[in-house]
Formats: sequence, structure tokens, C-alpha cells
Amino acid sequence: MGAAFLHESPEAVEAIQTALSLGINYFDTYPGHHEEKWGEALSGVPRSSYYLQAKIGTHPDRKKDFSGDGARWSLDRSLRDLKTDYLDSVLVHDPTDVDELLHEGAVFDVLRQLKAQGVVRNIGLGARSHDWHVRLIDEGICDVSLTFLDYTLVNQSAAATIFPSARKHETGVILASVQGMGLLTGSEPDPERERGMHPGSEPRAHGIWTWCREHGVNIRHLAIQFCLAAPVDSVVMFGPASIRHVYDAYEAATETIPPDMWEKLEHDFGIRLGMSDGPS
Repeated sequence: MGAAFLHESPEAVEAIQTALSLGINYFDTYPGHHEEKWGEALSGVPRSSYYLQAKIGTHPDRKKDFSGDGARWSLDRSLRDLKTDYLDSVLVHDPTDVDELLHEGAVFDVLRQLKAQGVVRNIGLGARSHDWHVRLIDEGICDVSLTFLDYTLVNQSAAATIFPSARKHETGVILASVQGMGLLTGSEPDPERERGMHPGSEPRAHGIWTWCREHGVNIRHLAIQFCLAAPVDSVVMFGPASIRHVYDAYEAATETIPPDMWEKLEHDFGIRLGMSDGPS
């Protein structure tokens, strides 16, 4: 599992260290938003024992700057604040036009150069568009793709689009927003909010939440473990804001769920553990 800690959390340093002690060792950072907290938390920890991921396009001083100069500027600051000389992966974060990323001298060109130098080990994209992920995977540009909201208990659309390309080319997938941005944490879901996240789809979270209450199972446990069983080389990313959230996520990932509970879930909702072809 991986963690993208909320940078404003006063417990961020201790929470990162707690995660590492539990075996959670994939850390996603947010350039321009206190990356020095990760640097402080991981100071003295063997560099080979964890994975560190930064982004391009999030720094408030050069937000959505995907030029080659902007990429180098952002990465220089990330390396400084994180107190490291290399990054395991760097994601181009939430662009508005994929074509602008591919010009000579633009962000992906610079990232390939830095990868050849060993400063960056893997290059990726963080975006909602499945078409963009598939294109960059198929063209051999991306080593890893971050998709969010589209492989969860309520929506598995990435299974039929991104996953096949990732398996074919042996690239990694980062599953983010696996608790549906609050829909799958245990609080009663709001169907209208879900409609806004997944336009054109009928809300499912409330029905699953009700089902979990009736069957005595924690929806958060189901949500995390469903993603951990994704049929692709993947990392499940969660966003803790406190030490308590770290322990909650660890519990969700490790709590035993009886096999018959998954069978009932598939029977009642068509959601199959390890499903690789989208909703049935």
C-alpha cells in the first residue's frame, strides 16, 4: 500500500513514520506543499527501504507548468526538500492537454533525460482520462499510471481500459481514491455527490453501504481489500490525515473477510474480487 499524506496535518511526520513501521512504504508527495515533512520523517531511514514519488504541476508558484524548464525547476525543489538524490517515480499531475506534454523539450522529454541519468526511475501520468493513460502506456512513454475513482466498489471502469494495456506492457498502476472520496469510509454516502463523481452512472455506494450494515461487514475493509486484489501490478493509495487514519487503513487491509462475503457481494452487486473486465 502507499500513502499520500495530507500536507497540512500536524501529525504528518509521525504518521509517515508510523506507516513505515507498519510496512507501508510507498509515499506520494505534493510538491510545493511542505515536502520537507517527508524529508524530515524519512531522514536516516535507508533509502532502499521505501519508494518516493513526486509530481510535476502542483507547485503553487508554477502550477500546471509542464514545460521542460518547469519540470526541472519543480524536481530540483522536490529533491532538495525530500533530502534525496533520486525519485522512484514522478507523475505528470492533472494536465489539461496530453499533446502539449509530448513536444520536444516539454515535460516528458525532460523526464526521459532524467531517467537516463538515474535521477528519476519511473515516469508516469496522474489523470482521469483513460484514453490518455492507454495512449502513453501503449507508446512506451509511461512506466506507471495513477487512476482515481475508477477502480473501486462503485466503479470498476479502469478494469476494461487501463488494465489491459498495463498488463500487456508490464507497467504499474496506482489506484487512488479507493474509498471513493469519502463514499466508502463508513459514513452514509450521498447519492447526489456520487452522481457528480460518476456522471451518467447510477449511484451504487448507498446500496453497498446498506448491504454492509445488514451483513455486519465494514465497508472500508471491503473497499481497500477489493483494490488490493486488483488483477494488475498495482499500488493502492490512501490519503491519511492523522496517525489514526494510518492504523485504520492498515486494519482495513489486513482484517480477515470471509470468502462467502465476497461471494455474496458478487451475487448481489456483480462486484467480483479480482475482476478484470469491468462491471458484470
